[in-house]
Amino acid sequence: MFPTPSRQHAPADAPPNPRSAPHVALDSSLDPRIATAVANRDAARFCEYVLPAVSRTFALGIRVLPGHLGQAVLDAYLLCRMADTVEDAPGIAPDVKSVLFREMLAGFDDQTAVARFIAGVQSLPGEPAHLALVHHADLVYAHFAQLPQKTREVVVTWVTEMVVGMDKFVHRYPDGIRIQTLDEYKEYCYYVAGTVGYMLTDLWFEHAPSIGKERYAILRERCRAFAEALQTVNILKDVAVDAEKENSIYVPEELLRAHGSTQGRILAPDLLVKNREALGRLIDLAWHDLEEARTYLLLIPRRAVSIRLFCLLPLLFAYATMRDLVQSTAMLKPGGTVKISRREVKALLMAGPMLVMSNSGVRRLVERVRRKAFRFGVA
Repeated sequence: MFPTPSRQHAPADAPPNPRSAPHVALDSSLDPRIATAVANRDAARFCEYVLPAVSRTFALGIRVLPGHLGQAVLDAYLLCRMADTVEDAPGIAPDVKSVLFREMLAGFDDQTAVARFIAGVQSLPGEPAHLALVHHADLVYAHFAQLPQKTREVVVTWVTEMVVGMDKFVHRYPDGIRIQTLDEYKEYCYYVAGTVGYMLTDLWFEHAPSIGKERYAILRERCRAFAEALQTVNILKDVAVDAEKENSIYVPEELLRAHGSTQGRILAPDLLVKNREALGRLIDLAWHDLEEARTYLLLIPRRAVSIRLFCLLPLLFAYATMRDLVQSTAMLKPGGTVKISRREVKALLMAGPMLVMSNSGVRRLVERVRRKAFRFGVA
């Protein structure tokens, strides 16, 4: 097993005192507009500028969503990222994380809970952008409070489901997540990704007149696979990153043992071939869910063009990543990951909007991306 960082223990029922929390300055590497928004207490600008710092991919898609729908998806993503920052923080005891999860959920109705959450995350380790987000969570809640009540209810329902699941896994694996079986892997992906698929689909129904009850019901049958496909691709490409930086291994132990390896040796050079073979089931699962995700996208009415584009961009990136991943072992080497080129990203950002209204065009583009790196003018 990987070495476990030292852990800080605190009573589960002792929430942090907001008055004792030290002020943590924003990292100088961040967009200076984030600091300006914080200084001005400008919730809308803070959410707008911190989003690309915590996720460039989703920032690209969220920007195309209009009005309250765009704001709802923006705020929902930031809330999910806050929960993820707590879950992923190494060296923090499960009971401490439980307190933070509890305060985060209470923050939807109680500003003092938000203050306690902010006080409690001051000592969390993590990337500068993620820490900036949780340190100024009050601005996210303030922005979220401006949304219509029914929209807020959708987000609260599914963020709560996600956080409850995260808390379950944090306690199940207090020394770092170590998924044991394929069934447990699917359970984990439901909590951290499937919930997002349901939330987005509920928001589409709430805000897109072209998505009626019948289409909504059909979309809901595939929305979980849509979100979980993206999650599995991310897990596959970042096996080493998750193991080294977050002390988490999501590749099930049963798959590794079936190929003569273990989670403790998932990055061992002498077991590279066996570890790569062990990923086979997850790769098959990813391809299956990606096909379901493509069907989900094509079922979205053409009139809901912004929603189609929001779904298309990460789907194209996922197909491209899988294409490269199946030919790579980089994700199983220390410090390694699988990334598509910036050139291809830019090409897909241009091609996606051009073809998003055409189901046949989307199918052709996906098949083209599956074969080789996408370039304009290259068959």
